[in-house]
Amino acid sequence: MKILFVGDVYGKPGRRAAAHLIPQLIAQHAIDFCVVNGENSAGGFGITAKIGQKFHAYGTDVITMGDHVWDQKDSVDYIQTGDRILRAANFPKEVGGVGAAVFSARNGVSVAVLSLLGRTYMKMALDCPFRIGQCAVEQLQKKTPVILVDFHAEATSEKIAFGHYMDGKVSAVLGTHTHVQTADNVILPGGTAYMTDVGMTGPHDSVIGAKKDPAIRRFINQMPVRFEPATNDIKLCGALIDVDESSGRARHIERLRLNLEEG
Repeated sequence: MKILFVGDVYGKPGRRAAAHLIPQLIAQHAIDFCVVNGENSAGGFGITAKIGQKFHAYGTDVITMGDHVWDQKDSVDYIQTGDRILRAANFPKEVGGVGAAVFSARNGVSVAVLSLLGRTYMKMALDCPFRIGQCAVEQLQKKTPVILVDFHAEATSEKIAFGHYMDGKVSAVLGTHTHVQTADNVILPGGTAYMTDVGMTGPHDSVIGAKKDPAIRRFINQMPVRFEPATNDIKLCGALIDVDESSGRARHIERLRLNLEEG
């Protein structure tokens, strides 16, 4: 089966790319299941229910989130009640919502998606993603062999360690959060597709999505600034994964880096 994973959608430019390119990719590659990380989709910070509904209208089956999960006022109720949006599974259960669930793909195959936040260099003090992830995967394996993990983390070492920890247990471990696409897409020895960061869907003439000058000034003078999404060089970044639905083993992973204008 063919799976499309779209990396961190950033602000209105990222939403434009998603609107134009996700339907095209689904049709072009006969995609059976589509996951989008939407944690930066509302002006660069968080998501709203309206934006989430639009992603689903483009063909997105599941939306995953990250450390900006609660940044919009109406996101709490949406994430607590939405049946196709995931917050990280290593948040306390009391926050509401779910961190993992099983969904039905277009070809009728059950696909599990698990969202986790890393801890190294991250501001949130959450439960161990390795331990929580292992427990979640053991439960998901009872329902389907096709399991995708969005590992939203800062440190490449933590992401790589987690990928090897999950090798052979899940179909894919796809890194998000840093907004810079890595060139290490690989099938690990146990059959798990891995990529340290799938990259950002949004304006690439920027500092990871934000306008350049304010970001540069912040590094120079250490004063707080208001970040706004940039507008130029809009790309969709992500990954295409081919998975054997009977075993859950990945057969192929391909990086995506598409210009909106060309699309």
